[in-house]
Amino acid sequence: MRLQSEQKVTVRGKVIGGPDPLVCLPLVAETKADLLGQATELTALAPDLLEWRIDGYGKVEDVDDSLQALRELRAAIGEIPLIFTCRIDAEGGMKKIEQQVRLELITEAMRTGAADIIDVEMCNERPFTDGVIEASRSHGAKLIFSYHNFDKTPDEASIQGKLVEARDLGADIAKVAVMPRNYQDVLTLLSATLKARSEGLGIPIVTMSMGPEGAVTRLAGGLFGSDITFAIGKQASAPGQIPIGALRKAMDALYG
Repeated sequence: MRLQSEQKVTVRGKVIGGPDPLVCLPLVAETKADLLGQATELTALAPDLLEWRIDGYGKVEDVDDSLQALRELRAAIGEIPLIFTCRIDAEGGMKKIEQQVRLELITEAMRTGAADIIDVEMCNERPFTDGVIEASRSHGAKLIFSYHNFDKTPDEASIQGKLVEARDLGADIAKVAVMPRNYQDVLTLLSATLKARSEGLGIPIVTMSMGPEGAVTRLAGGLFGSDITFAIGKQASAPGQIPIGALRKAMDALYG
């Protein structure tokens, strides 16, 4: 049995940090029609969670349009928990969006009640993260504070440090995604995850090693303490994601 998180995060009946790692599918769409079409297709695959990467949406800087699309998305997916992510360009965002627009969009998305979990990067300036934290407390959304490195894998202590930083900043869930240059880097990520889980980080963790070398972390990361893995339903949102059918078969073999 895998080691569970001391604290659990429960969203619409799904337990993050519990006995089983959860599978999330990303929604990446340029138009509202494509977004809602993908939502119908992916809902049929019965993921544990969905993530809307709104930074890939064509009208992302039109806050009113984006919020209406979010409401329609919630109606389409029913009670599947939704992660709302407007990724900053410095950590893999699909376009550069003004920070004030991003903050307004994220805080207003929480106000709608349609977004259950917000993923925000720790590299944002403190007034930005403070604004997100305040809105999350007001509207009951859960927070992922995240760190992404598309160039390399930091050492084990640095990865653990980022997870601790996320917790101390106020995260409900701490996330780290890094790029391996070799298989030793993959082991570094897994070791850091296990130590964070076993040495008292306390909150749920999401970690992954990206790219082909890191694909094993998307299959087996849950054994080391990662609580969510991201798969492909319609379109990948990060390198190394695996189609949900193949991922679930492999996870069934690993986790029993």
